[in-house]
Amino acid sequence: QVDRYLYHMRLSDDVLLDVMARFQAEMVKGLGRDTNPTATVKMLPSFVRSLPDGSEKGEFLAVDLGGSQFRAHQVKVFDDGKQSSQLENKFYPTPKEVTQGNGAELFDYIADCLLDFMETKNLKQKLPLGFTFSFPCKQTKLEEGVLLSWTKHFKVRGVQDTDVVSSLRKALQKHKASFVPAGDVDVLALVNDTVGTMMTCGYDDPRCEVGLIIGTGTNACYMEEMRHIDLVEGDEGRMCVNTEWGAFGDDGALDDLRTEFDRELDLGSLNPGKQLFEKMISSLYLGELVRLILLKMTKEGLLFNGKVSTALLTKGKIEMKHVSAMEKYKEGLSNTKEILTELNLFPSEDDCIAVQHVCTIVSFRSANLCAAALAAILTRMRENKKLLRMRTTVGIDGGLYKTHPQYAKRLHKVVRRLVPNCDVRFLLSVSGSGKGAAMVTAVAYRLAAQRKKIDATLAPFLLSMETLREVKNKMRTELEYGLKRETQGSATVKMLPTYVCGTPDGTEKGKFLALDLGGTNFRVLLVKIRSGRKRSVRMYNKIFAIPLEIMQGTGEELFDHIVQCIAEFLEYMGIKGARLPLGFTFSFPCRQASIDKGTLVGWTKGFKATDCEGEDVVDMLREAIRRRNEFDLDIVAVVNDTVGTMMTCGYEDPNCEIGLIAGTGSNVCYMEDMKNIEIIEGNEGKMCINTEWGGFGDNGCIDNIRTKYDKEVDEGSLNPGKQRYEKMTSGMYLGEIVRQILIDLTKQGLLFRGQISESLRKRGIFETKFLSQIESDRLALLQVRRILQQLGLDSTCDDSIIVKEVCGAVSKRAAQLCGAGLAAIVEKKRENRGVEHLQTTVGVDGTLYKLHPHFSSVLRETVKELAPQCDVTFMLSEDGSGKGAALITAVAKRLHNVGQ
Repeated sequence: QVDRYLYHMRLSDDVLLDVMARFQAEMVKGLGRDTNPTATVKMLPSFVRSLPDGSEKGEFLAVDLGGSQFRAHQVKVFDDGKQSSQLENKFYPTPKEVTQGNGAELFDYIADCLLDFMETKNLKQKLPLGFTFSFPCKQTKLEEGVLLSWTKHFKVRGVQDTDVVSSLRKALQKHKASFVPAGDVDVLALVNDTVGTMMTCGYDDPRCEVGLIIGTGTNACYMEEMRHIDLVEGDEGRMCVNTEWGAFGDDGALDDLRTEFDRELDLGSLNPGKQLFEKMISSLYLGELVRLILLKMTKEGLLFNGKVSTALLTKGKIEMKHVSAMEKYKEGLSNTKEILTELNLFPSEDDCIAVQHVCTIVSFRSANLCAAALAAILTRMRENKKLLRMRTTVGIDGGLYKTHPQYAKRLHKVVRRLVPNCDVRFLLSVSGSGKGAAMVTAVAYRLAAQRKKIDATLAPFLLSMETLREVKNKMRTELEYGLKRETQGSATVKMLPTYVCGTPDGTEKGKFLALDLGGTNFRVLLVKIRSGRKRSVRMYNKIFAIPLEIMQGTGEELFDHIVQCIAEFLEYMGIKGARLPLGFTFSFPCRQASIDKGTLVGWTKGFKATDCEGEDVVDMLREAIRRRNEFDLDIVAVVNDTVGTMMTCGYEDPNCEIGLIAGTGSNVCYMEDMKNIEIIEGNEGKMCINTEWGGFGDNGCIDNIRTKYDKEVDEGSLNPGKQRYEKMTSGMYLGEIVRQILIDLTKQGLLFRGQISESLRKRGIFETKFLSQIESDRLALLQVRRILQQLGLDSTCDDSIIVKEVCGAVSKRAAQLCGAGLAAIVEKKRENRGVEHLQTTVGVDGTLYKLHPHFSSVLRETVKELAPQCDVTFMLSEDGSGKGAALITAVAKRLHNVGQ
């Protein structure tokens, strides 16, 4: 009979899955900036970004307002490796004149209770306080919150739409005079009780990322990805979101599930039309629901022979404690008889069984609805983490969950049925949300201390415009030293003449060969250049490996291997008989005496072939061709890759007179007026200078901006004391700088739980490509964690944020320093031309510039800031070392023919 009567309260799994889907849609609405104003589930950001990690310590106060009692707590947290904490508290009543009076009285009362508590505990020092306030608040930071609306049995005037933290601070300030000996209080965090529950349980179980309250009211919170929270700036990391799910259905979304009893209860409540989901679940309302059902059944003659007592007509006569007692396993029936008799109803045994059944249906529906909404949250978290299966812990508090005989068991069972792919542990919060507020305060305290240390570590990488201007001026001085005859020998920026005296003018044509040697691979190219209206460059190339034994053998073996590769290519292309002009890109430091003479200054990049240093590489190539005696070539030019980059872009844009490489290495070349190059005869025209600027600072002139990490990287490199500027700006070294900083932060206990893993100890593990990946804006922290896992670094979400910040600081400094150097060069060119305003193009190549998400934009901004009278366009080069070498050869041929 009762089952038939309450048919609508029994919810099948299909209905629950539907509720789950509706709740998920509401969550998405609440998180969106445009949809939040009309969403019923408010999804309020709590500004709690971090769970306890066990290193919190100190003494904290907490006050807790929102339940049937007001509580004050003193929490001591010990960092003794055992994660222990000590809690002392005192309960104070919340009389009706306080919960339904005015705001000033409420906050005065809280201040009174807190001061009384501090006196009892004899607390003299200034303590941080966490304020648990279990009502929906809009927060913009951790220590402020504007009350949106009162819920449960609270209705205090003049508090809505005001900041409750400043009201509490004012009340404490006012009372401070009255209790001289007691300590001072600093309100550091405003916490919702649900968040407090999650934090309390999170201290004992690091997997706890959901908080749930099922008591006087009901609510849930969970850790959401920042990138989904539109209401808060920034995409990094996570933040706890307080769902305020009690209001789910306030827009009519649950009307099909609400019964006539739900409607009647709502009309008689303090806030009609509000918190409709809460009114179907929480203990404040379940007793009243049972009363309304029993009243109607009695009126219809289904109970108590149709006799209604005055008590049954009185609102609030049946409370949750009565419902729980009636549902007890063994003594339930005798309890039911006793309770009904007290209400002046004279129940038969059948009446008692029927009433007990009504209670079960009402409380079971509550557990079912709660389970469906919780299942929606768990599913969302699992999808956020992109996991097929998720293990997690839900921290729970609240009288209904704790005291009702079967509630917990029912809730667990239904949740596991609705989300079979989540392994959920339910953890009861022992010390309540007060300890949670203290934990939030403790975490905030820890994070503030950590932030200070991280800022101090990264401060030397933040360069002011003033400092960058100094770097620009010093670079300018060093450029001048390198051009002057008397200082050239001791200059750190070598300013090597390349004997390339012109850029392409579009009349170049013909077939050219290009060789490209600069790493472990060697390329041979055939380049066909057409001039005129249909001008174009077509390239055919073949790549050959250079085995280690040849890189580190004799010079003769190396050049014989190169010539063998050329022979294979000519054969392959069918052009063995032609004597083609050839450009040789040789990306090692060379002193040139003419365009086709280059003496190797010293090998770099792992090459060690003997009998080459101090020799002319063009002669060595010619000798090897002679030895093979199969073909002949006209070697016209030996070229540096930076110059090739400038020439490739110069072919497209005649304004391009600067070449920049920002990749594994770092270098610049530019067209200088002959009259400024003292080490070469002649004053007419221009010549391209290969600055070899990586050596800038080798004389100590930029030691003031070198950090201890730069020094560590330099000392551990193949060429200590050399190429200092390159070691701060080029891809080959940035990852190593990051690794040194990460080791330091880990030693300070700020990363990876203070554990330096084996992999972090390995030099070179942190390749620069990882910097580019980690700093990509499209990359969620989850993917940053995956990259760190590949490196054998087990990181938390907070670790990932710090690693990303370190990468950002190192790469930004690199781009700024590179920009400061480049600004010196464009300013020099402007002065050379004697113009007020210079328009010029820089041809750029290199993986750091091309692949890093922010390097190019920071570089451009820095140049703009430091050389405001120069309008600089940056142009990406296509194959400077191949196409560029051919173009240099073509230009040299053109100029040579003009000269004859």
